Amino acid sequence: MEKCRVSGVKKKAGDEASNIEKSLVIIKPDGVKKKIVGEIISRLEKENFKIEKLKMAKISRELACKHYYEHKDKDFFDPLIDYITSGPSVIMVVSGENSISRIRELMGPTDSRKAKKGTIRGDYGVDVTVNVIHGSDSPESAKREIELFFK
Repeated sequence: MEKCRVSGVKKKAGDEASNIEKSLVIIKPDGVKKKIVGEIISRLEKENFKIEKLKMAKISRELACKHYYEHKDKDFFDPLIDYITSGPSVIMVVSGENSISRIRELMGPTDSRKAKKGTIRGDYGVDVTVNVIHGSDSPESAKREIELFFK
């Protein structure tokens, strides 16, 4: 069997300057319960994001505690863990140019009551805890979170 030989392949102009990032995105239990998974994925795809990995799972308490570890000493930690483990979530690795900041803009502020209409949280969230969606907040967080959920 002959091996494939690749030569003369040229990068497109501007490839070196692109800032392709990966982010962990979780459609939380309230988003699944409201049957808006397809709507959220559609919003991501309309913004030219690529869904690289996707699964539906009920997040275990142990995994939730690892995921939200930086909030362990805050008073909202236990209600947050109870909420994220209350039902199935859709967990994705999403990539695209400047995906972390752009996805966070698409999501809206953490407190859904402060989110503008047209953002995911502004359209579907309830409050600061029940807010439909999670997205990584930095490249470092994205790397850690993706490793937690997609070993």
